[in-house]
Amino acid sequence: MTGDRLGWRVCLLGGAVFAVCMTGTTLPTPLYPLYQQEFGFSELTVTVVYAVYAFAVIGALLLAGNASDAVGRRPVLLWGLACATASAGCFLLAADIAWLYAGRLLSGLSAGLFTGAATAYVMESAPPGGASRATFVATAATMGGLGCGPLLAGLLAEYATWPLRLPYAVHLALVAASAAVLLGLPETVRDLRPLGTVRPRRPGVPAQVRTVFGPAATAVFVGFALSGVFTSVSPAFLAQSLGVTDHAVSGAVVAAAFFASIAGQTAVGRVRVRRSLPLGCAGLLAGLALLAGALHWDLLALVVSSALVGGVGQGLAFRGALTAVGRASPPDRRAAVLSSLFVVAYTGISVPVVGVGLLTEPLGLEDAGLVFIACMAVLVITAAGHLLRRPVPAGT
Repeated sequence: MTGDRLGWRVCLLGGAVFAVCMTGTTLPTPLYPLYQQEFGFSELTVTVVYAVYAFAVIGALLLAGNASDAVGRRPVLLWGLACATASAGCFLLAADIAWLYAGRLLSGLSAGLFTGAATAYVMESAPPGGASRATFVATAATMGGLGCGPLLAGLLAEYATWPLRLPYAVHLALVAASAAVLLGLPETVRDLRPLGTVRPRRPGVPAQVRTVFGPAATAVFVGFALSGVFTSVSPAFLAQSLGVTDHAVSGAVVAAAFFASIAGQTAVGRVRVRRSLPLGCAGLLAGLALLAGALHWDLLALVVSSALVGGVGQGLAFRGALTAVGRASPPDRRAAVLSSLFVVAYTGISVPVVGVGLLTEPLGLEDAGLVFIACMAVLVITAAGHLLRRPVPAGT
């Protein structure tokens, strides 16, 4: 096997393992209405359970975001798979809300360990000259995995038995297969250091990366904020306002947003990174407008349109940001810098979700959603203006 073929094989297998891990993080999405019936909790609790995951991701990124730069990518990814296994076990055994909190916490730790390390691994595995394609593999694995979670869980919940157990049993099998694959893959970090030398770092970006990181992180924050709120509250909106109780449909609508993100990512190569970030903001703004219309008129078609259009915008912004930041980062700091970018992303995916949950009680789900949309629209317009005034350097 030639060097290029071997490199792409490792790159794609690494992306597949990444996707399996991310699939587990969104498995509960279409199942929250069932959990509400089973354990009797409010919509605010749903958003808090969801936010526990995001805060765990941020904690793992802050504490161990630079670990794989020292001890290697594979050990950190194996720790992530161990956390994914423990998370699935919590959901399999869930007897009350405490198990859901524990499962989401472990799922967040898994994603936090994976995001920076797996992204760096996929990018480093590619043959020379393949950085752009490798970045697409990493971002597609992220969003594809996130999309497969609700789709898989929704289909199994609607058409198979044990709706609150079977999705996690399937994911455990996928995690076991992923661990076997990962053990057969090579390490990409050459200068390995003992675990005892790793120290948690505060979020930091090298000086040469900051001009790229600022505008890129702004666009990523907005894109993940939209994805977070759409993922956490759309199943409840579909059920309560539109009467859509089919779990497969609910999961497919959420999955559509993530799969549309992959479509947006494929466009980055044609429009270039410099343009993809402001174009992504435009797509996000259009997606927010469609979501506002869906909430106001209670139309499923507008919900689906919002998922597709907003997902494309998110994909443009996400891949553009990851490409720009990854290229600008020094190799020995790449995972740490990418982890800092994901800290911004998961701050966006968590804080607005909790805000919507808090507003749902006094305002109702639809009005709370409209307040969120107004706030996000302001952020999108601000981010787009910033990117137009200070675009990502042409070299990226």
